[in-house]
Amino acid sequence: MQILKSILFLFCFGTLFLSAQKTTLNIDNSSIKWTGKEITTKTHYGSLKFKSGNVIFKDGLIIEGKFIVDMTSLLDEDLQGNYKEKLENHLKSDDFFSVEKFNESSLTILSSSKISNGLKASGILTIKGISHPIEFSMLKDNNSWLSTLTFDRSKYNVRFRSGSFFKNLGDKLILNSIDIESVLNFN
Repeated sequence: MQILKSILFLFCFGTLFLSAQKTTLNIDNSSIKWTGKEITTKTHYGSLKFKSGNVIFKDGLIIEGKFIVDMTSLLDEDLQGNYKEKLENHLKSDDFFSVEKFNESSLTILSSSKISNGLKASGILTIKGISHPIEFSMLKDNNSWLSTLTFDRSKYNVRFRSGSFFKNLGDKLILNSIDIESVLNFN
């Protein structure tokens, strides 16, 4: 009888595990581009690096996953020289992302659903130790996934020149929306 129960357990739950595929992010061949904008037409953009990542696919959907971003890798790519260094240091300071205190950010995927050209994923974005739900798209492009995500920095206590915290900023206002574009390659 015990053997029959074991066989039945393996049959029922073994197929569940066999049909789900865990994949690990290839951090060397994946990228993150961020873009921030001021109320004027001024835009800054740059990159971040992944520390780790993995997802579990089942029936063409992501059923769970987690990505860790190394906030110390934050780079500006639209400026050069002294201006570039000043902006990077400012973005890493307590005015923005407090990188010395919070050297990692994370995105946990809780579920996904199919959309016409890929997946819509739902999860939790954590920045500066503050977590909020988020939805974003993931599009399959040959062997890569292209992901676009926009988050409201004010929800993560990123206050510098934010209209959510300060009034009368005029043309010094920095928009709260930060755009993230990622290219994800898995091993």
